[in-house]
Amino acid sequence: MRTLILGGARSGKSALAERLARESGQEVVYIATAQAHDAEMAVRIAHHRDRRPAHWQSVEEPLALADTLRAYAHPDRCVLVDCLTLWLSNLLGDADDKRLGRECEAFLEVLSVLPGELLFVSNEVGLGVVPMGELTRRFVDEAGRLHQAMAARCERVLFVAAGLPLPLKGNLA
Repeated sequence: MRTLILGGARSGKSALAERLARESGQEVVYIATAQAHDAEMAVRIAHHRDRRPAHWQSVEEPLALADTLRAYAHPDRCVLVDCLTLWLSNLLGDADDKRLGRECEAFLEVLSVLPGELLFVSNEVGLGVVPMGELTRRFVDEAGRLHQAMAARCERVLFVAAGLPLPLKGNLA
């Protein structure tokens, strides 16, 4: 089962993904894509680490998500990726301007063949004002394209607002 969980900042999407991972009854691998480039982000990362159960395996991978998923996905395992929009940001900032396309293509290709339960958290950033600046517009466009491609490949898509999940595709349970 592949689940995409979308929502805005502080909507409760990560908490929902963590609850679904706990309720899976399986071994959990948590793949974190965040990088602590400043003190504020370091605090956010620490908050997420502190929330996770100690027995969950944590893997920090900011760029090579497809390879990491291949390595950790297993029929008897739940893999939680938090979050795809940070992953996109990391790739947009990479010195190799072609890496974003290669990594997204590899990710979408591997998505349909991975075993086990997969939970993907991502920020829905296309609901507001069109951002000023080429890079921010590109980010919103890339995120929107990725979300559409993922929604087509996932059996379940949930949107979270104010801590309340709304099933867009499939069932909540």
